[in-house]
Amino acid sequence: MGEIKKFKRVLVANRGEIAIRVFRACRELGIRTVAIYSEEDKNSLFRTKADEAYQIGKGKTPVGVYLSIDEIIALAKAKGVDAIHPGYGFLAENVEFAKACQDAGIEFIGPTAEMMDRLGDKIKSKIVASDVGVPTIPGVEKAITTEEEAVEFAEKCGYPVMLKAAAGGGGRGMRIVQNSEELLPQFRSARSEAAKAFGIDDIFIEKYLENPKHIEVQILGDKYGNIVHLFERDCSIQRRHQKVIEFTPALCLSDQQREDICQDALKIAHAVDYRSAGTVEFLVDKTGQHYFIEMNPRIQVEHTVSEIVTGIDIVQDQILVAQGYALNSPEIAIPDQDAIKVTGHAIQCRITTEDPANGFMPDTGIIENYRSPGGFGIRLDGGNGFEGSEITPFYDSLLVKVTAFSRTFEDTRRKAIRALSEMVIKGIKTNVAFMLNVLNHPTFAAGMCDTGFIANTPDLLNIEKVEDNELKVIEFLGNKFVNETKGHKPQFNVPVFPKFKKEELSGLRGTKQLLDENGPKAVADWVKEQQKLLITDTTMRDAQQSLMATRVRTVDMEKIAPAVSVYGKDLFSVEMWGGATFDTSYRFLKESPWERLDTLREKMPNILFQMLIRGANAVGYKNYPDNVIREFVKESARSGIDVFRIFDSLNWLDGMTVALDETLKQDKIAEACLCYTGDILDESRTKYNLKYYVEMAKELEKRGAHMLGIKDMSGLLKPMAAYKLVSTLKEEIGIPIHLHTHDTSGNGVATTLMAAQAGVDVVDAAFNSMSGLTSQPALNSIVAALQNSNRDTGIDSDKIQKISEYWRDVRPVYAGFESELVTSTAEIYKYEIPGGQYSNLKPQVESFGLGHKFEEVKDMFKAVNEMLGDIVKVTPSSKAVGDMAIFMVQNDLTPENIYEKGKGIDFPDSIVSYFEGMMGQPHGGFPEKLQKLVLKGKPAITCRPGELLPPEDFDAIKKHLREDLGLEGTDREAISYAIYPKVFEDYVKTIKKEGNFRYMGSDIFFHSLEVGETCEVKLGEGKILMVKLHEVRPVDNEGFREAIFEVNGNRRIIKIKDTDVTTNSNNSVLYADEDNPMEVGANIPGNIIRVLVKEGDTVEEKQPIAVIEAMKMETNILATAKGTVEKIYISEGQQVKAGEMVAKLK
Repeated sequence: MGEIKKFKRVLVANRGEIAIRVFRACRELGIRTVAIYSEEDKNSLFRTKADEAYQIGKGKTPVGVYLSIDEIIALAKAKGVDAIHPGYGFLAENVEFAKACQDAGIEFIGPTAEMMDRLGDKIKSKIVASDVGVPTIPGVEKAITTEEEAVEFAEKCGYPVMLKAAAGGGGRGMRIVQNSEELLPQFRSARSEAAKAFGIDDIFIEKYLENPKHIEVQILGDKYGNIVHLFERDCSIQRRHQKVIEFTPALCLSDQQREDICQDALKIAHAVDYRSAGTVEFLVDKTGQHYFIEMNPRIQVEHTVSEIVTGIDIVQDQILVAQGYALNSPEIAIPDQDAIKVTGHAIQCRITTEDPANGFMPDTGIIENYRSPGGFGIRLDGGNGFEGSEITPFYDSLLVKVTAFSRTFEDTRRKAIRALSEMVIKGIKTNVAFMLNVLNHPTFAAGMCDTGFIANTPDLLNIEKVEDNELKVIEFLGNKFVNETKGHKPQFNVPVFPKFKKEELSGLRGTKQLLDENGPKAVADWVKEQQKLLITDTTMRDAQQSLMATRVRTVDMEKIAPAVSVYGKDLFSVEMWGGATFDTSYRFLKESPWERLDTLREKMPNILFQMLIRGANAVGYKNYPDNVIREFVKESARSGIDVFRIFDSLNWLDGMTVALDETLKQDKIAEACLCYTGDILDESRTKYNLKYYVEMAKELEKRGAHMLGIKDMSGLLKPMAAYKLVSTLKEEIGIPIHLHTHDTSGNGVATTLMAAQAGVDVVDAAFNSMSGLTSQPALNSIVAALQNSNRDTGIDSDKIQKISEYWRDVRPVYAGFESELVTSTAEIYKYEIPGGQYSNLKPQVESFGLGHKFEEVKDMFKAVNEMLGDIVKVTPSSKAVGDMAIFMVQNDLTPENIYEKGKGIDFPDSIVSYFEGMMGQPHGGFPEKLQKLVLKGKPAITCRPGELLPPEDFDAIKKHLREDLGLEGTDREAISYAIYPKVFEDYVKTIKKEGNFRYMGSDIFFHSLEVGETCEVKLGEGKILMVKLHEVRPVDNEGFREAIFEVNGNRRIIKIKDTDVTTNSNNSVLYADEDNPMEVGANIPGNIIRVLVKEGDTVEEKQPIAVIEAMKMETNILATAKGTVEKIYISEGQQVKAGEMVAKLK
């Protein structure tokens, strides 16, 4: 053994994971370390692991910094460095760098420049292999210098051929060419990529073996001619010629094949008297024949698996060899080949910041959350994996290497799967899910993957996108803070709801059991027999619809539902569905009304559930085919609705026919309604007199209704009128009577009590804190008023007070949806505007810029009603009246001048629809003169609109839902789509894109957080996030604000676009609309190195229009549609962000 040169300082001319690996080995040997880094790496982890770190290469490209031979040597000399370790990549195989080290008197930790020249170059290494009798693949013996030479050899050799960078590795500058059309474009791309990666653009060509195994042998030699192998590694699992997963031993080799391939590796190493670590690479064809392809005269990324199974620290031994130690020295302790034994198995997985769902495009950004695996049998070699780390587009995408080891290959595989499953990386996309697919594949489990495995197994890319629910939550809250609340959040009381033991809830019985066991007629008979006044609670539907635009969320209903079930066990029913529930649930609350029904049904099993349904419209606002109405009633009945309150906005009996008939078929309670309007106490108003209502009630009873509903949507039924109407109806019909009214006038409780005195069977009311104004009369007050009377409800006032107190504390959360109506008003009797419409009319009028004419609009509402012939005003007929009133005020129309001024005017759609007969036929018919003016020659119908509509094709809807929206295509989904196609589709897309916040508390859902506030966010059963908002920073030049959250103790930072800020056009980034195929965006962040088209060029779909470089890989940007290039937004050399506009087509 010769002279030993002890190193005091070692410089690592590399970055990332391999730099850290070398630093650690040096520290173990007592050697001081020196790092170099670029401007882009100033915050990288690796430089903090060295004893000294120096920035070099100012003014150079990010990659160019690590290729700066002169600057690296100068720094090494200035800092007294004894040796330089090149790592892998960059200058690791650069002969000139090895020579420069030697000339500077600095030890190059690796082979000599001469060895590298003979083996590091793929062409020269093949000559060495041939000289020692190792088989090689047919190919050229020198670098291809011209495109003509490339074409000539490819034609001679036959396709497919392989292009390789002579100085490269890691798949850089490597291409498979299948035919002559691909050759020259791929040749140019490979040369460009090789030049950037290695500083040398030499390319050579060889015959390509289809789907061979890729086996490499680890070599280690000293300066005295001693060379050993550390056995083989199977590196066949590759993508774009970059290794993805490596393992040892290779399961595909027999003992003889292993011996042969390892001996051939030694022959090549001995031919140049190789020293240091190196890897001899072979392809093994389907017959088991191996061919030498290249030697990498450096440490390999996958060296970890060989270290684990042999127990040899290869990096440490590289350094010891460079110092002059022999393999058989005590320091290295490898006396001979026989001393090296393989124990167990090892698998290495390269975790990269690549997105498998987007063609493995590199992703960049900030790692917001990083949790690494561990435990027995796991080794981690990390580079830049930590929370807050910025992943840039300038370097290799490797984040961390996870190496698993165990005694058997199967247990090693399971450990690797476990480790990858434990890993949490958020903020950037990774290939972890793809790696798991590979590890779980039976071909991999058998160790039989070849180099075509990934390309030929598309199922590996069936990666279910990992939902970052944490990110969706904080993006939702951040956007709410920045663009809605502006950080101002009211203080709310925490609503307290009674909690019950399981035994208190079991065995509850009520009207629901009566219906299920005996049927709807038995329920009707039971109702008639009751002396007590029965009550329907409307808090969960019409009360909140009238007061706060149907915005109350399921999460607030389900908390109090058990209390309603227990304390309200004597209620007749709970109205919790129908009306506007469907529209607002899907459109605004982003929650399923069906799921609400399921949830409440489970928590209130003993009380009848009631819904409001328009006979012709179900829960929509237009006419539907008859089969839609029938399917909706069927599914609603199956799902738990017991009482169907059926009405028609014009009291047209034919409009209720289909819904009524289907309800009877489903054996549910059919409560057919007469909508009350006018004033039966005013004998001068003869259209809607007592006789009219009695005749309608008799006809509804005749048609099979189990109960009669008096639906007073406008709150026009005065107390004395209620007594007169109910007492008369009780004498004329034999079915129970159910009264529904609104308290807009303030007379609601009086009306209810007078109806009770007259013998009404059931009344609607809302718990006091949700009653009054445009809502229903006060339930608690009615109960208290009737105590100790012959109509005592039997409901415990003290217990239901707790329910009212709960809603008292919930209601302020929804204050933003309440109208400006703060007191009751007797105006309602004058204008006859329905309660919900009355509270929303002023905002509607103001939206037209007519706020100063609100009183005029109310007067016009009354006038329009008279022009139409005094109609029943219930949604949608009431909307037609309101729209017409606003329209007339807006256009200075009056009942007197409308026939002259209205000739050339197009009237509102709702009033046109009314006169067409699309809302049904009004009592007394249409005013012909006004009908002709509005329709302007359009025909009107006199039959049910549903009769004219073809049946809905539910099979086609379900197919669309499955194929285009990724849904199961259930009956519920199909019905929802049939009624609200756009609203439902938008709901589905929003849930997928932005997240499902159904369980989020409503104070957070509507008002977000204050800075410094912490909250619990429930995502589902057993899934709770602790979220704290730390800070929202000032707006940046592009109009974004950074919001800093802490989620389950982990800091996360997101950017929120501030919609109030006008961005500086010089700094703003224009992004392509991902839903518009005519706008082409950058598929990854990176540097535009070539623009392939110009404005005016015609392009085909998927035609390359530019080339982008990121992480030393070149990728085409493809046209997303066929068209003509209207504008190019980028230029060569420009840095772009992912999604940034590249080109616009027309």
